[in-house]
Amino acid sequence: MARYLLDTNIVLFSLFSPKELERRVSDLLNSYNNRLYVSSVSVQEIIHLYKRNKIRTNWKSPEEIIPDIEALNFELLPVKREHLVTYSNLSTAQSHNDPNDHVIISQAITERMTLISSDHEFGYYITQKLDFIFNSR
Repeated sequence: MARYLLDTNIVLFSLFSPKELERRVSDLLNSYNNRLYVSSVSVQEIIHLYKRNKIRTNWKSPEEIIPDIEALNFELLPVKREHLVTYSNLSTAQSHNDPNDHVIISQAITERMTLISSDHEFGYYITQKLDFIFNSR
């Protein structure tokens, strides 16, 4: 069984605009042979976006976010000590200054999961043992 860590943008596309997902990514997300994970950092980012009215949703409160993510059969992956050790050793791309992305990348590397994202910057981390699938929008 393959395991995938979904970046925040992939979670948002899954929730609100599935047409933004490439067919191969959509097939991976819909396969019962795969386990799909969402970082607690992504959940924090989505809650933040919701509270700042940066995403349009039917949610009446931020408490609805987690059950909706879990309804997609995405499992939450909390940040663990070993993820932070990887994060502390991660060499970051000069043009990529998002610490949330760096933690998510570190989780994928540590857990040996394939990370799926629409962020071009993630490709830089392949040389640091990131298994990466780019979702072209």
